[in-house]
Amino acid sequence: MSHHPEPRLKTKTWVQASVRRADIEGLAVFVARSGDPDAGSVLVKLNRFEDGCVVYSQTYDDAGQRAWVAATGEEPVEEKTADAYVARTVEFDPDLWVIEVEDRDGRLPFEINLI
Repeated sequence: MSHHPEPRLKTKTWVQASVRRADIEGLAVFVARSGDPDAGSVLVKLNRFEDGCVVYSQTYDDAGQRAWVAATGEEPVEEKTADAYVARTVEFDPDLWVIEVEDRDGRLPFEINLI
């Protein structure tokens, strides 16, 4: 019996669901850039204000589940560093979605399965 990964949710649907969940949880979140509606990858910029920013880059784990990499490193970086990373990545991947979350406590409207 072969193992098939779950069908992937279209990116636009996942982004919309994440934004709705953020609204319900009282998080400030917005889509900074819309990418390919079906298969675009996602960057999440978490802005913790004076505590800095972390940019998470979407990937998939061995089981085909959505997972994340702390693209700017384990430690938060200045916002201008995070924005420069996002800008470079968008140049490389024009289908990319960018979501920004502003939360001093570092909360996100979805599970971050870091790999």
